[in-house]
Amino acid sequence: MQIIFKEKHVAKLSNLLKIFILKNTKYASTFPVYRNCTGLSRSIGYSQEPLFLTKYLKTKMKVTGPITVADYMREVLTNPVTGYYMHRDVIGDKGDFITSPEVGQLFGEMVAVWLFSEWQKVGSPNPLQLVELGPGRGSLSEDLLRVFAKFGAANVVSLHLVELSPHLGRLQAQRLCGDTTKENEPNSVENHYRSGTSLHGTPVFWYHRLQDVPRYFSCVVANEFFDALPIHKFQKTEAGWREILIDIDPSDENKFKYVISRGETLASRLFIKKTECRNHLEVSPESAVIIQHLVDRLEEDGGIALLADYGHNGTNTDTFRAFKRHQLWDPLVEPGTADLTADVDFSCLKDAAGDRVVTYGPVSQREFLINMGIAVRLEKLLKSCKPELKDRLVTGYHLMVDKEKMGDRFKFFALFPSVLKEHLQKFPVAGFHNA
Repeated sequence: MQIIFKEKHVAKLSNLLKIFILKNTKYASTFPVYRNCTGLSRSIGYSQEPLFLTKYLKTKMKVTGPITVADYMREVLTNPVTGYYMHRDVIGDKGDFITSPEVGQLFGEMVAVWLFSEWQKVGSPNPLQLVELGPGRGSLSEDLLRVFAKFGAANVVSLHLVELSPHLGRLQAQRLCGDTTKENEPNSVENHYRSGTSLHGTPVFWYHRLQDVPRYFSCVVANEFFDALPIHKFQKTEAGWREILIDIDPSDENKFKYVISRGETLASRLFIKKTECRNHLEVSPESAVIIQHLVDRLEEDGGIALLADYGHNGTNTDTFRAFKRHQLWDPLVEPGTADLTADVDFSCLKDAAGDRVVTYGPVSQREFLINMGIAVRLEKLLKSCKPELKDRLVTGYHLMVDKEKMGDRFKFFALFPSVLKEHLQKFPVAGFHNA
């Protein structure tokens, strides 16, 4: 496929950012080529854990009866002892998924350019907190710090990572700070549990919750974070809305199956609108809670948020699934050995945000990245990089922007405090205009 370079796509950026995209060719980096492009990457390990988790879930169901899909996801993914994310290397070609920041530097650079551009437009408030939710291996944060340092902003920036997984936290620390991080004692009065200094001299802190991050002006980014949050599943029946639950399969006690609740559940009463016209519905209350915390921060402390995930705008229905070794997998088979995920319903995020913020999107990843000048940036890198890197750069580019790959599947969504509404009309938000 021919790449068409259009410098008009960077027209709405500042001159400083145009210079970075068009002229800065120093950081052409290598990356492996992956065969699939789906969500957070998690590897298989610890062969005894899936058996323990299956036994634990069976015991729980025997005591309490069928459990919600949300409870199942929470146990499988974040159980402190056996949780899929908690104790293993979860990103890369040896895992189950690959994310855009791991494909190469282009994705992270475009996100960094967007954050820097929008920060400039609102007057470059100082100090600035860069906050990432679910940072994976730290690849995106590494790109953010590099670009902000390139623009001379390293001395006003601090990095704040919200991460539950101890293993991923250690990987992030090594990547961003080398061996300089310090882990706090469990009884520490500090809100962060780890801290260090990046290779650019930027202070870096780790937290378990967004609420623990200090309350200052923040640029918040979340890439493939909301898709892994627990969901409730509902089915419309002749008797009304019923919740889909998970129970032991009576034909084989080593397996699980979906069942329909006999009557209404608390979740079905709380989360389904009377105007809902779909027959199958997935709702993530935890996503709504996090969005409301985020909106509180943007409104009270100032800030900008950029979310990237695969999802829809209130149209999709049954999307709960698992991935194992880059292939679709039954979510109920061998829990703990595959990643569980569901499409993000951006219409629900908008509803949770309310009118306290101005939202943009969702737009496709393809549209956002092209609008931000990714093709122009690629062209400049190809002119300066080693010959053996060119094919990898081009392959990574197509993986991120082609419609049949990540380009249309993934969406970008931005939030600004509503006090900036008139300002944003005068200074349009980059990346969300038509290509």
